[in-house]
Amino acid sequence: MELRYNTRAEKNLQEIRTRNENGDPIIEGYFVVFDGVYNIAEGVTESVDRHAFDDTIGGDIRILVDHDTRLVLGRTTSGTAKVSVDERGVWGHVDINPNDSDAVNAHARVERGDVTQGSFGFDILDEETEFRDDGSVHFTIKKVELYEMSVVTFPAYEETSISARKKQADEIKARTVDAWKVETLAKLKGEKNNA
Repeated sequence: MELRYNTRAEKNLQEIRTRNENGDPIIEGYFVVFDGVYNIAEGVTESVDRHAFDDTIGGDIRILVDHDTRLVLGRTTSGTAKVSVDERGVWGHVDINPNDSDAVNAHARVERGDVTQGSFGFDILDEETEFRDDGSVHFTIKKVELYEMSVVTFPAYEETSISARKKQADEIKARTVDAWKVETLAKLKGEKNNA
C-alpha cells in the first residue's frame, strides 16, 4: 500500500472543521486536493487526476490517526465516516466517538491545531509517466484503490513510498537510457551494413 501525504499549500487538511452544527466533535476536510503538483524528490513530481477515485469511494474506507490501524476514528461501512469526491478533491468526515479516549485525544489535538495534516493510503491501479525535456519525471495517478485516510502529525516520512517513488523514477530513467543506447547501436550497425 502506498502512502501519500497532502503537501499542497499549507500542508494542512483543507477547510478543516472540528465541530458540527450541534457542537458534536467531528473531523472533516480535504485529505486529497486535485490539480496540485507534489514534489516527491528533486526532478520527480506527481499529481492526482480528478477521476482517480471514481471507482473507489464506495469501498470500506477507514479514517485513522497517523496511518495506525489501531487508531481507527471511523469507518465508512459502519456509518461513522463519510468520504466523497468533488471538483476540488477527496473530502473525509468522521464522527468522533466520545467513549473512545484515543479518538477524543486525537480530536483535541486537531481542534487545538497541533495536528493539521492529511494523508491517504492506497494502491496505484493506473498511472501515466511523463519524461520531460529538462530530465525530470512527472507521474499522474489515474486510478487508485483507496484504503484509508489519516490525520497525520508529520507530512512525510523517509521510509514511506516517497523514497520508493524516487527510486522508481531513477529506474525508469535508467531503462529509458538503456533502450535509447540499444536503439542507437542498432541504427549505427544498420548504417554500417548499408555502407
